Amino acid sequence: MASASIKRSRVNEIIRESDAFIRSFGYILPPFAYWSPAEFRAKKPEAQNIIGANLGWDITDYGLGDYEKMGLFLFTVRNGNAADLARGRGMLYAEKAMISKRDQYSPMHRHNLKAEDIINRGGATLVIELYGDTDGQCDKSKGTVVYCDGIRRELPPGGKLLLKPGESVTLMPNEHWHAFWGEGGDVFIGEVSTVNDDNTDNVFDDPKIARFGGIEEDEEPLHLLVSDYAKWLA
Repeated sequence: MASASIKRSRVNEIIRESDAFIRSFGYILPPFAYWSPAEFRAKKPEAQNIIGANLGWDITDYGLGDYEKMGLFLFTVRNGNAADLARGRGMLYAEKAMISKRDQYSPMHRHNLKAEDIINRGGATLVIELYGDTDGQCDKSKGTVVYCDGIRRELPPGGKLLLKPGESVTLMPNEHWHAFWGEGGDVFIGEVSTVNDDNTDNVFDDPKIARFGGIEEDEEPLHLLVSDYAKWLA
């Protein structure tokens, strides 16, 4: 895994900027989003579902130390339990709010279990680059078939979907390798999926990529990230 990190002061800036951007589209995050670290500690006994499901702020530079070039803002709003998937009933779904900034690359990856709809909720154009899969590996010679708002689309290897606001694509686990970025500006993205476990479910084409990067603590957190829970709420 890469050892680069992002400064806490930059994380705090990203939280403020991202919250304002999301609110500009009329989307309001849940109340726990705005707890201070001290409030979170005080509410820990009643917030076990938030902690256990990794709900909340999530800012990654993929461990490479250049968030503006390769990174992603996420907020997990709701998330079910993986055990429910095996039982076939219960809370089988998850929802995220994300921001892909202009030309900010989210690297090529697939998921082991998660099926997802990626939705352009507003802003600029979301570009999604797609390849097929062979034996769990990204196959650069293989195209894909996806459904965009129910319409079948057949894409060549490395085909690029251009999603305008309101448009979406459905991506299946172990089938669709995908990378994405904002074109012409920042994009507010919605993700509706089956239960999500970011600790185990992301497989990157480049083995140097890490789902979570490190934090350089140059100031106090404005709000805790999901990757902070183990340390700050211990």
